[in-house]
Amino acid sequence: MPDSRPPLHEATPPTSETRERTGEDASRHARGAQARPPEVDRVAASRRAVAARRERAALKKDVAMRVITPQELLRRALAEPLSAAGAMRVPEFLTAIPAIGEGKRDRILHDLEISPVKRLGGLGSRQRSDLRKFLDARWPEVEPRGGRSRLVVLAGPTAVGKGTVAAHIKEHHPEILLSVSATTRAPRPGEVDGEHYYFVDDAEFDRMIAAGELLEHATVHNAHRYGTPRRPIEEALAEGRTVLLEIDLQGARQVRAADPSATLVFLLPPSWDELVQRLVGRGTEDAAERARRLRTAKTELASQGEFDYRVVNDDVGRAADEVARLAR
Repeated sequence: MPDSRPPLHEATPPTSETRERTGEDASRHARGAQARPPEVDRVAASRRAVAARRERAALKKDVAMRVITPQELLRRALAEPLSAAGAMRVPEFLTAIPAIGEGKRDRILHDLEISPVKRLGGLGSRQRSDLRKFLDARWPEVEPRGGRSRLVVLAGPTAVGKGTVAAHIKEHHPEILLSVSATTRAPRPGEVDGEHYYFVDDAEFDRMIAAGELLEHATVHNAHRYGTPRRPIEEALAEGRTVLLEIDLQGARQVRAADPSATLVFLLPPSWDELVQRLVGRGTEDAAERARRLRTAKTELASQGEFDYRVVNDDVGRAADEVARLAR
């Protein structure tokens, strides 16, 4: 009986042309796979790019709020060209500086012969030198005055941690006398009269002012009055001790006027964002009060040029030790 099934076709062996086309296809596929990074790498790269942009934005904010000087940001960029500071373009850097708008920025770039696409970390030696000279001529960094006394004033913006740093100095540097202020506000839980403050009423505070018993005094946050009793300070200085005053900006200016030889130290936050976080983290003020204190902090930060030294409170122990060294 004849077989009705269709005959099986034999497989045609690949020709050299077929093999060549197949090899080319495989090669193209391999090149495409090699050129396109794995999905996980693209996600990681995107995250790194976002983090770098945020870090650059934070640095620009720090310059704008005067937490760091333009010269300090430039130093960071030149020291680490691959850092967020080093990757910042020069136009971004310039417009972060208060009082420099786009028009002034473009004139500066033209005068310094710096391309608008140039990054801080990629500046040539001549451009670095010219940019430094420009910054120093317009925003000179303050140098400590000579002939300073052992009377040390510690001030800074609200929520920067002055009290915490001063308490650390009191505990770990007993050779330094921490002045105790008088105040008209009520004691907070745990505060002891004569140790943390001298708690007095308005009538007694008025009497101390009239009698000349206060080295400085001020109304803080439009609420309560604070002042520094003069006699304990004068006695300690006469004994050769170092005295630390932890006071606000108004008081620091009064002390400088009363004793120009006083050493003035300004405590800075690590960043503007950190200062905001510290203020919010207190949980002791409502939203309106926090906003008002942040406005005050901006004004206070702008005054740091009046001080001999600036110390960053990025770590309480380190900052306290630095203030103690400056006090010697």
